[in-house]
Amino acid sequence: MSTLSKSFLTPEQYLEIERKADFKSEYYQGEMFAMSGAQEAHILITDNACGELRQQLRQRPCKAYSSNMRVRISPSGLYTYPDVTVVCGKAEFLDSEVDTLLNPSVIIEVLSKSTEAYDRGAKFRHYRALQSLTEYLLISSREVAAELYTRQPDGQWMLTTKDQLEDSIELKSINCRLTLADLYDKVEFAQQ
Repeated sequence: MSTLSKSFLTPEQYLEIERKADFKSEYYQGEMFAMSGAQEAHILITDNACGELRQQLRQRPCKAYSSNMRVRISPSGLYTYPDVTVVCGKAEFLDSEVDTLLNPSVIIEVLSKSTEAYDRGAKFRHYRALQSLTEYLLISSREVAAELYTRQPDGQWMLTTKDQLEDSIELKSINCRLTLADLYDKVEFAQQ
């Protein structure tokens, strides 16, 4: 993540700029951070996850959003674009623009070399502050590997890992099952 500007911006100024921009930027504590582009594996995994969820959520009161849906983490003030976001029940938005979601139920991030530490660390700390969030799924774009964090009734997060194509991930909060074979459909890993 690289800083676009060193001058302090209010959230309102950020949104005004962001809504007119040709590229996406995150916002935190007065600064905008440009988001880097993704490689093919990352894009395919994201599209596969969103597509599978949309199919399974048909005829149900849940929606799956692609990485174009901005999410505001109200407790910390972070504005970000998860790779896939699911909301169940009534979606709550920041304003009448209906482009900044406040209450995601599930967030999926596809890990790449440049984002993995952030997605696992600081970003997950922000996400955990969302009371609506029940599950956080991390999917590697460099190998077959998925990690699901599930909020427990006592507020702790339980980790479940999968690393075989025949494995599946149960998103119990939204009653969906994602097989790793489907998530990694047509993905060819780059030589490391």
